[in-house]
Amino acid sequence: MQVDITINGKPVRGDVETRTLLSDFIRETAGLTGTHRGCDTAQCGACTVHLDGKAVKSCNLLALQANGRSVATIEGLAAPDGTLHPMQQAFRECHGLQCGYCTPGMVMSAIDLLRRDPQANDAAVRHGLEGNLCRCTGYENIVKAVRMCAQRASA
Repeated sequence: MQVDITINGKPVRGDVETRTLLSDFIRETAGLTGTHRGCDTAQCGACTVHLDGKAVKSCNLLALQANGRSVATIEGLAAPDGTLHPMQQAFRECHGLQCGYCTPGMVMSAIDLLRRDPQANDAAVRHGLEGNLCRCTGYENIVKAVRMCAQRASA
Protein backbone atom coordinates (compact mmCIF):
# COMPACT_ATOMS: atom_id res chain seq x y z
CA MET A 1 0.00 0.00 0.00
CA GLN A 2 1.11 3.55 -0.56
CA VAL A 3 1.15 6.22 2.15
CA ASP A 4 1.65 9.95 1.99
CA ILE A 5 2.86 11.51 5.22
CA THR A 6 4.09 15.04 5.76
CA ILE A 7 7.22 14.74 7.88
CA ASN A 8 8.77 17.93 9.23
CA GLY A 9 6.81 19.90 6.66
CA LYS A 10 7.92 17.83 3.67
CA PRO A 11 5.79 15.27 1.83
CA VAL A 12 7.09 11.71 2.03
CA ARG A 13 5.49 8.98 -0.07
CA GLY A 14 6.29 5.34 0.22
CA ASP A 15 5.06 1.84 -0.36
CA VAL A 16 4.55 -0.04 2.88
CA GLU A 17 3.32 -3.39 4.05
CA THR A 18 0.19 -3.16 6.16
CA ARG A 19 2.26 -4.05 9.24
CA THR A 20 4.94 -1.35 8.74
CA LEU A 21 5.36 0.69 11.90
CA LEU A 22 5.46 4.46 11.73
CA SER A 23 8.89 4.37 13.42
CA ASP A 24 10.20 2.16 10.62
CA PHE A 25 8.70 4.40 7.94
CA ILE A 26 10.35 7.44 9.52
CA ARG A 27 13.75 5.75 9.77
CA GLU A 28 13.81 3.67 6.59
CA THR A 29 11.67 5.51 4.07
CA ALA A 30 12.19 9.10 5.22
CA GLY A 31 15.81 8.45 6.29
CA LEU A 32 15.40 10.26 9.60
CA THR A 33 17.26 8.30 12.26
CA GLY A 34 16.73 10.58 15.25
CA THR A 35 13.57 8.68 16.14
CA HIS A 36 14.93 5.71 18.05
CA ARG A 37 13.41 2.31 18.62
CA GLY A 38 14.16 0.96 22.03
CA CYS A 39 11.62 -1.54 23.24
CA ASP A 40 9.09 -2.05 20.43
CA THR A 41 6.37 -2.18 23.10
CA ALA A 42 5.67 1.56 23.62
CA GLN A 43 7.23 1.36 27.08
CA CYS A 44 10.43 3.41 26.69
CA GLY A 45 9.34 6.45 24.65
CA ALA A 46 12.51 6.65 22.55
CA CYS A 47 10.34 6.63 19.43
CA THR A 48 8.13 9.58 20.44
CA VAL A 49 7.17 11.94 17.64
CA HIS A 50 4.36 14.45 17.17
CA LEU A 51 1.42 13.30 15.05
CA ASP A 52 -0.78 16.26 14.13
CA GLY A 53 0.80 18.17 17.02
CA LYS A 54 0.43 15.56 19.74
CA ALA A 55 3.10 13.25 21.16
CA VAL A 56 2.72 9.60 20.16
CA LYS A 57 4.94 6.56 20.33
CA SER A 58 5.69 5.74 16.73
CA CYS A 59 6.55 2.09 17.43
CA ASN A 60 2.94 1.64 18.48
CA LEU A 61 1.35 3.04 15.30
CA LEU A 62 1.21 1.73 11.80
CA ALA A 63 2.44 3.94 8.99
CA LEU A 64 -1.02 3.52 7.46
CA GLN A 65 -2.51 5.26 10.51
CA ALA A 66 -0.43 8.34 9.70
CA ASN A 67 -1.43 8.41 6.03
CA GLY A 68 -2.44 11.95 5.06
CA ARG A 69 -1.31 13.31 8.41
CA SER A 70 1.55 15.43 9.69
CA VAL A 71 4.49 14.09 11.70
CA ALA A 72 7.20 16.11 13.44
CA THR A 73 10.43 14.43 14.49
CA ILE A 74 13.44 15.64 16.44
CA GLU A 75 15.12 16.58 13.14
CA GLY A 76 12.35 19.06 12.42
CA LEU A 77 12.72 21.10 15.62
CA ALA A 78 15.81 23.20 14.92
CA ALA A 79 15.53 26.24 12.68
CA PRO A 80 16.99 26.04 9.15
CA ASP A 81 20.01 28.04 10.33
CA GLY A 82 20.71 25.43 13.03
CA THR A 83 19.29 27.38 15.96
CA LEU A 84 18.03 24.84 18.44
CA HIS A 85 14.42 24.65 19.56
CA PRO A 86 14.10 26.15 23.09
CA MET A 87 13.60 22.67 24.56
CA GLN A 88 16.70 21.34 22.81
CA GLN A 89 18.66 24.36 24.08
CA ALA A 90 17.42 23.81 27.64
CA PHE A 91 18.43 20.12 27.48
CA ARG A 92 21.86 21.22 26.29
CA GLU A 93 22.32 23.86 28.99
CA CYS A 94 21.06 21.64 31.82
CA HIS A 95 22.96 18.56 30.67
CA GLY A 96 19.61 16.77 30.26
CA LEU A 97 21.21 13.97 28.29
CA GLN A 98 23.90 11.46 28.87
CA CYS A 99 24.13 8.73 26.28
CA GLY A 100 21.49 10.54 24.18
CA TYR A 101 19.46 7.50 23.16
CA CYS A 102 16.29 8.58 24.99
CA THR A 103 16.81 12.29 24.32
CA PRO A 104 14.86 12.71 21.05
CA GLY A 105 11.77 11.06 22.50
CA MET A 106 12.19 12.86 25.79
CA VAL A 107 12.42 16.25 24.03
CA MET A 108 9.36 15.51 21.91
CA SER A 109 7.37 14.43 24.98
CA ALA A 110 8.51 17.47 26.96
CA ILE A 111 7.40 19.85 24.21
CA ASP A 112 3.96 18.23 24.18
CA LEU A 113 3.83 18.35 27.97
CA LEU A 114 4.44 22.11 28.01
CA ARG A 115 1.93 22.59 25.20
CA ARG A 116 -0.68 21.02 27.48
CA ASP A 117 0.61 22.47 30.78
CA PRO A 118 2.83 25.54 30.22
CA GLN A 119 3.33 26.08 33.96
CA ALA A 120 4.15 22.45 34.83
CA ASN A 121 5.89 22.15 38.20
CA ASP A 122 8.47 19.47 39.00
CA ALA A 123 5.82 16.91 39.97
CA ALA A 124 3.82 17.57 36.80
CA VAL A 125 6.97 17.24 34.68
CA ARG A 126 7.88 13.95 36.32
CA HIS A 127 4.34 12.66 35.86
CA GLY A 128 4.18 13.91 32.26
CA LEU A 129 7.40 12.14 31.31
CA GLU A 130 6.58 8.82 32.99
CA GLY A 131 6.21 7.15 29.61
CA ASN A 132 9.84 7.88 28.73
CA LEU A 133 12.71 5.89 30.19
CA CYS A 134 16.24 7.13 30.73
CA ARG A 135 18.54 4.32 31.71
CA CYS A 136 21.40 6.72 32.43
CA THR A 137 19.33 8.23 35.27
CA GLY A 138 19.44 11.75 33.87
CA TYR A 139 15.97 12.52 35.23
CA GLU A 140 17.04 15.33 37.56
CA ASN A 141 18.65 17.29 34.75
CA ILE A 142 15.81 16.45 32.37
CA VAL A 143 13.30 17.92 34.83
CA LYS A 144 15.54 20.99 35.21
CA ALA A 145 15.66 21.38 31.43
CA VAL A 146 11.89 21.18 31.02
CA ARG A 147 11.34 23.66 33.85
CA MET A 148 13.95 26.04 32.35
CA CYS A 149 12.20 25.93 29.00
CA ALA A 150 8.83 26.60 30.67
CA GLN A 151 10.23 29.53 32.66
CA ARG A 152 11.81 31.06 29.58
CA ALA A 153 8.58 30.71 27.61
CA SER A 154 6.56 32.45 30.32
CA ALA A 155 9.05 35.30 30.74
